[in-house]
Amino acid sequence: LSILDVAGGHQPMTNEDRTLWITYNGEIFNYLEIRPSLEARGHRFATRSDTEVILHAYEEYGEDCVQRFNGQWAFAIWDSKRERLFLSRDRLGVRPLYYAVAGGTFIFASEIKSILAHPAVSREVDLIALDQIFTFWHPLAPRTFFRGIHTLPPAHHLTVDASGVRVRRYWSLDYAPADGAGGEQRSAEQLRELLVDATRLRLRADVPVGAYLSGGLDSTVTAGLGSRFTDTPVRTFSVTFEDAEFDESSFQKDAVAHLGSEHEEAQCTRQDICRVFPEVIWHAETPILRSAPAPLYVLSELVRRSGYKVVLTGEGADEMLGGYDIFKEAKIRRFCAAQPDSKWRPLLLKQLYPYLPDLQAQSASYLRAFFHPEPAEVDNPFFSHLPRWNVTSRLKRFFSHEVRAALSAYDGLEEVRASLDARFPGWSHFAQAQWLETTGLLPGYILSSQGDRMGMAHSVEGRFPFLDHRVVEFAARLPPRLKMKGLDEKHILKRAVGDLVPPSVLRRPKQPYRAPDAASFFTGGKARADYVDELLCAESLRRGGLFDPEPVGRLVDKIRTGRARGARDNMALVGILSTQICIERFIGR
Repeated sequence: LSILDVAGGHQPMTNEDRTLWITYNGEIFNYLEIRPSLEARGHRFATRSDTEVILHAYEEYGEDCVQRFNGQWAFAIWDSKRERLFLSRDRLGVRPLYYAVAGGTFIFASEIKSILAHPAVSREVDLIALDQIFTFWHPLAPRTFFRGIHTLPPAHHLTVDASGVRVRRYWSLDYAPADGAGGEQRSAEQLRELLVDATRLRLRADVPVGAYLSGGLDSTVTAGLGSRFTDTPVRTFSVTFEDAEFDESSFQKDAVAHLGSEHEEAQCTRQDICRVFPEVIWHAETPILRSAPAPLYVLSELVRRSGYKVVLTGEGADEMLGGYDIFKEAKIRRFCAAQPDSKWRPLLLKQLYPYLPDLQAQSASYLRAFFHPEPAEVDNPFFSHLPRWNVTSRLKRFFSHEVRAALSAYDGLEEVRASLDARFPGWSHFAQAQWLETTGLLPGYILSSQGDRMGMAHSVEGRFPFLDHRVVEFAARLPPRLKMKGLDEKHILKRAVGDLVPPSVLRRPKQPYRAPDAASFFTGGKARADYVDELLCAESLRRGGLFDPEPVGRLVDKIRTGRARGARDNMALVGILSTQICIERFIGR
């Protein structure tokens, strides 16, 4: 996957006196701006690659070299003079980096399966990580699904030398509003300028760069920004569904017409999701609770087949600029908590989820009970996320008796509470919700299981203008009212770059990316593939030891006969099946 200078590549590289060696995954987008200052200090370069810029920047500035980098990276440098290994991961966690200590050996890699190949590494499930996945949708860093194998958290360094292994943070976000912030118009202009430059940098490549186009605001903006910096029409790619509930092709067509892009689409059927799901888990290396990564796996296959290695995508906009329904939901719940006896205020929650018919049919009393808008809860630091986490936690009833006993004293919420930024209590409620989403689900699920792994499964690299650290830092300091005006999500983004998208896309309500879940694995009372029955049978479940065969059997019968309802049944089936695939593929072997 050579993207910047074939001579540089991604193989280990050394400096002139062979005292430093680097192995590296990712891109430093501003390497052309960094290189002249290093040359002025006497550094000589043998390639045009960004890899060599990292090496010489470390030689000149030491561990603080990363403060000069604009990019997405995971790299390791062996410093033979100091007899020290230095590892670093990018600020937002776009690129993965794992490590383990086994048999007196420090092992690191971009993929867990590489670490599992070492004979000293045991293959065991981390039950606390399993509990976290079935609460937060992902393990809390540094845990992974595998006991003893850790992930280096985003924005962290790790050093290994004679004194041991040390991990430290080198960057963090501050959500305190900027002093003397300009008005809405000036903020919109600044955001546009930053996004333009972030996109310009991410178009640097020795290969053509395409763009994902979902039909939503973020990907259309990204593709639109990309089209401003190329001499040929931007090549766009999208995934469509046979199910009208999930399909966004009408908006994709409007965006393509507006952009004038050369466009290709991959239709993903339920059968396709079932077919590729084991490979999705092989690349994700963790259980997942939604089938959404599977269509992205199919999409990246189309991209690579079309001759592209790099795509721009819109991830990060929702986290940084307040686009997710979870932010609206928390705002409405606080509004409801101010008058807890109101029969009308809870009905506002229906406006958030027009694409969920089951929720639309519920009464105000049900909505009030489900979303917990109680006055006593508004000061809970997890107020915004408790409904999601509570729903997911109920899936643990499928755990085996042994697993539940082993986890009886563990409280994942307390672990999150202990990890809160010291500045967290002083931030607005909106900012607190953003911090939880940005430090949790974004690196733990969105950028890993849905992003890096599904693209790299077919050697396709995603680039994310909204995750440029300058954009992220600017957005964090914006007042919440500019991010969500009333219930208008990403208001400042629409103000800044609304001209890049067609009116239909600009006006459409936020709809999260979703895909068919449990229904993908059964049709007409039968499993769509043999592996589904094999992994969900009582014998396989008992052998794996993580789930109770009896309630799982009832769930499978319910889904097999088309009686599944709501997100809980869907997440349970996908979570159990993906965990069983992990056991079969990684533990059992």
